[in-house]
Amino acid sequence: MATMTSLQSSFTSLSISTNSSFLGQRLLSPISLSAASPVKPAQNPCLVFAKLKRWERKKCKPNSLPILHKMHVKFGDTVKVISGRDKGKIGEVAKIFTHNSTIVINDVNLKTKHMKSREEGEPGQIVKIEAPIHSSNVMLYSKEKEVVSRVGHKVLEDGQKVRYLIKTGELIDTVEKWKQLKEAKDKETSAVTVASTS
Repeated sequence: MATMTSLQSSFTSLSISTNSSFLGQRLLSPISLSAASPVKPAQNPCLVFAKLKRWERKKCKPNSLPILHKMHVKFGDTVKVISGRDKGKIGEVAKIFTHNSTIVINDVNLKTKHMKSREEGEPGQIVKIEAPIHSSNVMLYSKEKEVVSRVGHKVLEDGQKVRYLIKTGELIDTVEKWKQLKEAKDKETSAVTVASTS
C-alpha cells in the first residue's frame, strides 16, 4: 500500500506544461469546450469551386465543332459595308457562314484567283471571286429611304416574329420576299445543273 500511495503522489506532483516539448514537438493543450463559450457554426459557409480550364468551359457540339453564331443578317438581305476597303458599297448577301460569322456579298471584296487548266490544251485563267467579309462590318440598308439602320425584332398580331429596320420601321422578313428569294435560288440551281450536264 505504501508503494501505491507513493506512486500516486509522484504522478500528481508531475505536471506537463503546454510550453514544454516532447521529442522536439510542441505539445498543445486540448481545446476546452465549456458551456460558457459555445462554438457557433458558420452561418454562411464559403463554398469552394474548382476553376475550370478555358478549353473545358468552351461550349462545343458533340462533334467538337464550335457553336454557331447568331447573326443580324440573313440570305438575301441588302446591306451596306461600313468599314474596310470596300466601305460604302451596297450589295445583296449571297452566302452565310455561321461558324465564324462571315458573309459573302455580291460584287464586294473581290479577290483575284489564278485557276490552273484542268484538261490538256485548256489555258489557265485569272478570275475574280467574292471573298467573305465579317458580318460586323455591314449594316442593313433600305432601298426606299436610302439609309442604313440597325435591326430590331418584333412580334406581329398573328404571332409571327419578324425583323425590321429601327430607323425606318420597314419590315425585312416578309412572305413575298422569301418566295422571290426561293424562286431565284431554284433558278440558279437549275441553271448550274444544266450547265454541268451539258
